[in-house]
Amino acid sequence: MSAETLPYSATSAATSAAPRLPLWLPALSLAKRELVRFLRQKHRIIGALATPIVFWLLIGGGMGRSFQSPGNTASQVGQGGYLAYFYPGTVLMILLFTAIFSTISIIEDRREGFLQSVLVAPISPLAIVLGKVLGGTALAFGQGLIFLLLSPLVGFGFTFISFLLAVLIMFITAMGLTALGFCIAWRMSSTQGFHAIMNLFLMPMWFLSGALFPAEGAWVGLKYVIYANPLSYGLSGLRTAMDWRATGGDWGAYGISLGISVLFAGALMLLAAAIARTRIQADLQ
Repeated sequence: MSAETLPYSATSAATSAAPRLPLWLPALSLAKRELVRFLRQKHRIIGALATPIVFWLLIGGGMGRSFQSPGNTASQVGQGGYLAYFYPGTVLMILLFTAIFSTISIIEDRREGFLQSVLVAPISPLAIVLGKVLGGTALAFGQGLIFLLLSPLVGFGFTFISFLLAVLIMFITAMGLTALGFCIAWRMSSTQGFHAIMNLFLMPMWFLSGALFPAEGAWVGLKYVIYANPLSYGLSGLRTAMDWRATGGDWGAYGISLGISVLFAGALMLLAAAIARTRIQADLQ
């Protein structure tokens, strides 16, 4: 009887004794598959790039005249007013939506049978997590980087160091968000349910990150929610790096934002690995 005709549990038992492949080889292969799939779907590229631009123009243009941040300092709104203030939030939106929705492929792979084939392969569950997370992170980071490179047109000025700092916090934030999407998508069986959960999660996370308004001007209860939102620190670090030249740099604020973002991404990566390992062990029993 061939491996294709064996039941899932029998195939798993047959392959469990096979030597495991190196961790990074299957992880990079899965990440490459995510990139190839994305590049072949032109509508995803257009939607991922056009949606944040439309949000930025409509929200920024509509609220720009009525918005007044505390002190109206250059570090808060830049030379471009509210459009400049909202720009880092738009970059965060790109990272958030692209990273989270890239993990829909987990549900699709399970429905098409590809995920079952991966699960019975002689690879570590961590390789599956790394492959999916790195693929989604690369997609989100690449699109966010395109928008970041356009920021000088709005009035932001980079130094070489500040650009690297912005890139670093973007990558870590994208990784944490992709791991969050993995944790949710791994346990779901329908894309409709995933969209419902994500809409319940995503928009409040983004709204309460300081993307639309600073925490200092918010209602007291809402202010503490913003401070408790880990996405706020990714945005704060990104905004600090983008305003580096105008403000002279604030290593303390950036260091705090980077540290919390690293903890957020690391905790979710560990959680994703634990969820994947538990599900695989349950299926093998």
